[in-house]
Amino acid sequence: MFGAELRRRRQEARMSLADLSGVTHYSKGYLSKLETGAKPPTSETAVICDNALDAGGALRALAPSRTPSGDPEPKVPSHSQEVWILRMEADGSTEFSGMDRRTALSAGAASLVTAAAGPSPVSPASPASPETLVWFREQFAALRALGQRAAPRVVLPLAVAQANALRQLAAGTNGRSAEEALGLAARFAEYAGWMAQEAGDDSAALWWTDTAATMAATAGDREMCAYVHVRRALVAMYAHDGARTIGLAERVRSEPGASARVLGLAAKREAQGHALVGDLVSSERALERARELLPVPKGTPSPHVLGSSHVADPVGVARGWCLVDLGRFEEGARVLDEEVARLPESAVRARTRFGVRRALAHALAGEVDHACALTGELLDGVAASGSATVTADLRRLSQALTRYHGHGAVRDLSPRLVAALHRP
Repeated sequence: MFGAELRRRRQEARMSLADLSGVTHYSKGYLSKLETGAKPPTSETAVICDNALDAGGALRALAPSRTPSGDPEPKVPSHSQEVWILRMEADGSTEFSGMDRRTALSAGAASLVTAAAGPSPVSPASPASPETLVWFREQFAALRALGQRAAPRVVLPLAVAQANALRQLAAGTNGRSAEEALGLAARFAEYAGWMAQEAGDDSAALWWTDTAATMAATAGDREMCAYVHVRRALVAMYAHDGARTIGLAERVRSEPGASARVLGLAAKREAQGHALVGDLVSSERALERARELLPVPKGTPSPHVLGSSHVADPVGVARGWCLVDLGRFEEGARVLDEEVARLPESAVRARTRFGVRRALAHALAGEVDHACALTGELLDGVAASGSATVTADLRRLSQALTRYHGHGAVRDLSPRLVAALHRP
């Protein structure tokens, strides 16, 4: 289907394979294999060919999705059936492993069971005093700041430990203080989910997000209960599942506890989902809603806000992000140039994340020298971030630059880029 339509549109445009090769920077041999069906198109290839032939999305619609859409609700382990245990290896590295609760308890591992949101398996700690809760709030702000600079595998165990400590404090406390302790535990659990996703473990990310939702519901934190759909949508977005991203983001509108900020973050995520499926109009409408709900704040956002506290204008960077997925590479590059320049120096992880997306936009727009220069400046930051999501975009950037493998700047950059992608 795709190959036949590609040939038809190329011939209708009176272009030879050589002409199309010159515009897209794919080899004639590769384009010929696409037309004959010998090679399936990637979604990126479909977007580039669609733009080159002014197909209006027809070619993109014929390309297979990167990841088939699954159930609208991600499947995560049940709290009653499974717990996750944080293990430390001899070299100091940590990882999570799942097992059923009965096995964990019989193995004497109850003190390490940190993810369950139900009754604590250990004796309750002393009641949570106001001063204790203030200390934990300060720790949460410090942890988020650390998360901008340290690898997620370093930050994740710290978030887990704080969530578990607060859960135990809540078990030994009554009334409003118990709700505050458990609500704060939910914040640490939600952040643990983000760090798990950054570390490349989507299953753990969803489990921690589910844990945060359970804690928040018990604490009466309806805003967090609404926000967890935004977090689940982020996991779907990085899996390139546009339909699921949209569906999860839309659920937030029916949540009674959704604040204007959470609704705005959901609209932003919905826009990114529409961009993944190539729906420009719906993406722009969602971004308009997000802009109404998320005006650019004056000053630095509070470290306790839901969503990023290091990106002053989340809608601006989301717009640039969406334009790249929509195939509007030049426009996306211009927007991301402006938005990355506005990010504070302290937002190291955010500058790396959106910087890689910016370099990708320039590469896809054919601005090879500039893309290589930007990428070269980012590679050390990518290595330091230890981010699986940033690496995913870096891999996409590498594939985009492969089209220009004979270009001098690409040849010079290639060894460093390959090393960054294969770093353990």
